[in-house]
Parts: sequence; structure tokens; C-alpha cells
Amino acid sequence: MGSWYWWMILGMAVVTYIPRAVPLTFLEGKELPQTLQNVLRNIPYAVLGALIFPAIFFIQENIWYGIIGAVAAFGIAFTGANVMVVVLGSIAVLAVLSLII
Repeated sequence: MGSWYWWMILGMAVVTYIPRAVPLTFLEGKELPQTLQNVLRNIPYAVLGALIFPAIFFIQENIWYGIIGAVAAFGIAFTGANVMVVVLGSIAVLAVLSLII
């Protein structure tokens, strides 16, 4: 392994560590405003949606396959089911769909 691998690993470690250490260091013991807490609480859902939504349309050549899977997942999630149930339910719906088609 060349030395640049080690520099790259060290650089990635620093880049990963800084966004975690800076808020911990400067915000320790301070209470954030409620509106900011609400925004920060919703960021993971927004990022997850941004990652998943484009994949819905490119899962197979037939665009309806992804749309039906997404509708099934949204429907199951709307009932308040656990994330694992949502994933397994949408997989089951698409498995049945693939057997029918």
C-alpha cells in the first residue's frame, strides 16, 4: 500500500471527525431553540427521501415496478408499522407482482 493511501485514510478520518467534534465541543451544556431542534430532527428523513426517491424510478426497466413498490411501502408505513415491516411488506408485494407478471 502506498503512502498516499494512509494520507487518504487520515484525511477521511479528519473530515468525518470534525463535523462531530465541533458541535460537541462548542454546544456542550447549551440548549438549542425548539425550532432548530425540530429542523435537525427532520434532516435524516429528508436525506433518506432524497436518496430513495430517484431509485424508485430506476429499480427496473419497467417504471411501474418501482412505483408500485413505493406505494406499497407508503401505505404500510402510513398504518404506523415498524420500518422492518414496511421493507418486508414492500418486498412481498413486489415478489407477488413479479410472479403475476
